[in-house]
Amino acid sequence: MVEHVDVQIKQCPSCDSTVKASFPAGLHGPLQYGDGLKAFVINLLVCQMVALNRVQKLVKSMMDVTLAEASLLKFVWRLHQALEEWEVSAKEALLKMPAMNVDETSLRVDKKNHWVHVYSAGDITLKCLDRGRGIKAIDTIDIVPRYGGVIIHDCWASYFSYRHCGHGLCGSHLMRELTFVVESNGYVWAKNMKRLLKETCAKVSKNEQKKLTDKDYANLQKRFRNIITRGEKELPPVPPKPSGKRGRIAKSEAHNLWERMSENEQSVLLFAKNSHVSFTNNRAERDLRMAKVKQKGVGLF
Repeated sequence: MVEHVDVQIKQCPSCDSTVKASFPAGLHGPLQYGDGLKAFVINLLVCQMVALNRVQKLVKSMMDVTLAEASLLKFVWRLHQALEEWEVSAKEALLKMPAMNVDETSLRVDKKNHWVHVYSAGDITLKCLDRGRGIKAIDTIDIVPRYGGVIIHDCWASYFSYRHCGHGLCGSHLMRELTFVVESNGYVWAKNMKRLLKETCAKVSKNEQKKLTDKDYANLQKRFRNIITRGEKELPPVPPKPSGKRGRIAKSEAHNLWERMSENEQSVLLFAKNSHVSFTNNRAERDLRMAKVKQKGVGLF
């Protein structure tokens, strides 16, 4: 459907002053596209992660009108501006959640490497772009520094810098690492730990409260610590650091995993104690996936 709006200009016969009517507030220029087309384009670009050039060709085949890429990007930019207030309210709503999934992944923007940080809880998913990945970027986004709940992550060291909030480690990441250790080294402790986490996850999911009882959790801790103790005996000793050599001593993947799990016992098992803490960080992983899919198909943003 094509519409047009005429604006009349009148000149006073007495004082020769010119009066011009104003266009409706929603019209930003001489040529406008309707909200239906804008929503369709935004859905393709942002939700379906279709390349800009392919969206342009698709609209051309539908309407026999070629929209400039700048116009398509302007649709997204105006949506970005319209969501400014929502972004503020979303941050405040996330801060009230008992648990939040966080993650980050690299993203190519204007031929430069950036990092997109995701914060997910309930029905809210907020993604923020920054040139950095670590503490400086997290402080700039200013969600985790003000958060008092539990953040669920993949054991990225920067998150552990924030001790005022709780930490839950992703069980999927731990299970994959344990599988690698079992297949590459055949360590019994890794096999037993993998079985323990798998059994506990199934038990928690079947429980109506989505957590273990105090007695079951105490038993879980006991089994966990026994496996860690046996793992320490099974792993080969770390060689002493040569005198005069700088830096850390290189350790095996198995030893690093054992250290991480022994030092962060509470974070590894938190899903079994708190019902609002999930076993995995898959929520954040899924929220980031489509951006990576688009980057793989298009190359960059």
